[in-house]
Amino acid sequence: MKKIITLSFGLAAILSANEAVKLEQVNIVEKSNSKLIKDINSEELKSADLAEALMKNSANISIVRRNGIANDIILRGQKKDNINILIDGAKIYGACPNRMDPPTSHVVTNNIKSVKIIEGPYDVENFGTLSGLVKVETKDPKEGFHGELNLNAGSFNYKKASVTIEGGNDKVKALISASTEKSDPYKDGNGDNFLEQQRKRGVPLATQYKSDDIDAFEKDSFLSKLQFNLTDDQDLKLSYSANRSDGILYPAGPMDADWDDSDIYTLGYTIRELGSFSKELNLDYYYSKVDHPMSGKLRNGNGTSYMTNHLKTSVWGATVKNSLEISDSLITLGLDTSVRNWRGQMHSTNIATGVVTPNATMNRMYDTDTTNKAIFTKVEKSIGNLDIEAGLRYDYTDIETQRPNVDDKKYTGLNGYLFTAYNFDEKNKVFAGIGKSSRVPDARELYQQTTSSNPNLEQTKNYEVDLGFEKTIGNFNIKPRVFYSELKDYIYNSSKFENIDAKIYGADVSGYYYFTDDLSLDFSLAYLRGKKDGNYTDKDLAEIPPLKANFALNYEYKKAKFKAEVIAVDRWDSYDASAKEQEIAGYALVNLKYSQELFKNFELTLGVDNLFDKVYNSTNTYQDIKYVTTVGGDEILFNDPGRYGYINLKYSF
Repeated sequence: MKKIITLSFGLAAILSANEAVKLEQVNIVEKSNSKLIKDINSEELKSADLAEALMKNSANISIVRRNGIANDIILRGQKKDNINILIDGAKIYGACPNRMDPPTSHVVTNNIKSVKIIEGPYDVENFGTLSGLVKVETKDPKEGFHGELNLNAGSFNYKKASVTIEGGNDKVKALISASTEKSDPYKDGNGDNFLEQQRKRGVPLATQYKSDDIDAFEKDSFLSKLQFNLTDDQDLKLSYSANRSDGILYPAGPMDADWDDSDIYTLGYTIRELGSFSKELNLDYYYSKVDHPMSGKLRNGNGTSYMTNHLKTSVWGATVKNSLEISDSLITLGLDTSVRNWRGQMHSTNIATGVVTPNATMNRMYDTDTTNKAIFTKVEKSIGNLDIEAGLRYDYTDIETQRPNVDDKKYTGLNGYLFTAYNFDEKNKVFAGIGKSSRVPDARELYQQTTSSNPNLEQTKNYEVDLGFEKTIGNFNIKPRVFYSELKDYIYNSSKFENIDAKIYGADVSGYYYFTDDLSLDFSLAYLRGKKDGNYTDKDLAEIPPLKANFALNYEYKKAKFKAEVIAVDRWDSYDASAKEQEIAGYALVNLKYSQELFKNFELTLGVDNLFDKVYNSTNTYQDIKYVTTVGGDEILFNDPGRYGYINLKYSF
């Protein structure tokens, strides 16, 4: 602790300048090395699925398709605990070891104000940001009295309704939002639903659905917020969100989710201008929990009983963060702690009698706590046209399990980064960053009662460098970037979790062009490669998506908006066959959306995704997820949705 504080004050002294200036927060990383996706609640109306919304808006994000909803993301070749996903500053972990309920599935798009995506190890405020950070911010209440009602219908018998009521004054504001939605299984470009795809691909009868007359999912959500402006310098914020999903089908896996229930509580207190030693003091607390049973009761091969794997997870965390000014630098010092619990056990249910029989060992997730304690510091400084941000974090992590005959684990880590940007003027700059980060193994990787767990895993370390520039010429903006990431003790599923050394590197370019004030083009492209170090038959890393390009043409005229987008993905021909991946054909999708204000307070949106009804696969078959197989044991690729049309009517006041 003393070492970090000494380093932070020393760095502040080195960065100090003689010229006195008014100090403001710089946030170099967020300004130079992030992408902000705004107005998700009003723009992404197709469904509640955040993963699909992010995939459409960033070439660096690929979707891991599991259903019409509750999908996962890959950010620059990384997912799971290798990226941090925060919802209003809170962590939430899925309970399913097969990633049926990733963090992106525990928030709905109609409640999201914005998402900020930060690639790389440039975060010291949060535990475990190895290769990226996704910060989800839900909508805040506004003063006055406002409301919004949305009614949505789409292909595959999709139906949704959502309502938001908010209001208040300059002292107190409140918001309540609720939604409900359901859908039949989607059909691919061939017109095949889930059961028809299973039959065509040779899924064994025992793993096929009993019927094709089953809902794909039902999902209800609730969000409430209460915000107090206690004084001009003090704020208190409270929030609670709940997600209740029932009967979620996962046709590419051997089980389906009976339900996914999650709750997130947050509390934040801010006080400003306490004196020379505190420009701003933040106290934050969160608690989240997930309840997830998955079973085979909808499949054919159960005989007289079916198996259920019922898992639960929870995490609470607290942070104290103080910002102060020293020698024209903004210094942030903080303490951070969290406790994550993961547990679960399988049982069989007799179909005739309903009698439940526990199974003490099969795939058991032994009750495991991961306790983290950390101290961090960050320095932000501007010297003329040069902006500098640096951070350090020290972690002590203790993992305790109830699994017998294995050792508890302890990990320590010292991580940090330096990120700089030189601004030639307001429209042109270059930026560069170098950093080191780490993440510890989770309970599944260490202790679950399976052949793949490994109680001897080391924590993964990421050593990364990023370079880029941004230039605006008239109506044209372009932002190219390159990065190189060296991964030490990377946790990899080679039928058994093991530590390997590997590298991921790539480049991306994004930007926009305004043809007129009403007509614009947004574009982004991303290229990745991932390689194992060492003597491996297949040197390619799994889940490294191929070249991806996103283009969007936007046109606004009076009270109407039109958007045409193309998402193009190259052939997936660099893959890890030893980890049961396979080659996948490339594809290009065309999506259209039209919005029109009908009259006062009403807006109509019409859209169609996959206009040309393409048959395609977005997701590979890395063995970290258990996929259904053919009789011969080959993992089966399931097609993504075919043409999807939707209509949304919004009333607001």
